[in-house]
Amino acid sequence: MLTQLRQDHANMARLLHVLQLKQKTLAEGERPDFQMMREVVDYILDYMSGFTAPLERMCTEQLNTRAPEANGLCQRLSEDYRALNARLARLSQDLDMILMDAVVPMDRFSEDLKAYLESHRAYLRGEREELFPLIREHFGEDDLDQLAKAMPEGAEAELARLQEAYPALYAEFREAPSPLN
Repeated sequence: MLTQLRQDHANMARLLHVLQLKQKTLAEGERPDFQMMREVVDYILDYMSGFTAPLERMCTEQLNTRAPEANGLCQRLSEDYRALNARLARLSQDLDMILMDAVVPMDRFSEDLKAYLESHRAYLRGEREELFPLIREHFGEDDLDQLAKAMPEGAEAELARLQEAYPALYAEFREAPSPLN
């Protein structure tokens, strides 16, 4: 289960890298592939609601009963998640407007995208450095197995869906550096 979580983090970091490349293009005054950005944002929104949110909920429930000292961390991560999701939803709306040729200030959009990327990376770092060690410490193999069985399909199924639904994005994703290597 922890290996799965680390792989999911690596995959998300690669997607964020793809978005960062688009943000840099935009910051340099060029027009990035907004449709690909739309695909990345859609994918992340789907992934967060279908996999991240249920995982956070299950881990938080179990950690709060086994390690009450983790309550503050779980609450902070939950609040950070909600804020991150709200930022991403705003970016999604802005992308919709851009793709419909509405006037959206590109400098503001670029800064919002940059702030989102920084927030998402900080969130992943918090999970990796604070939450995962608590899971490792307080969850036994049986707990991790039960958690894995209760989870929706993980990274492999999501990546297969990504490859099928968004072939151009998947190609860029595969070229992005993996933070685990």
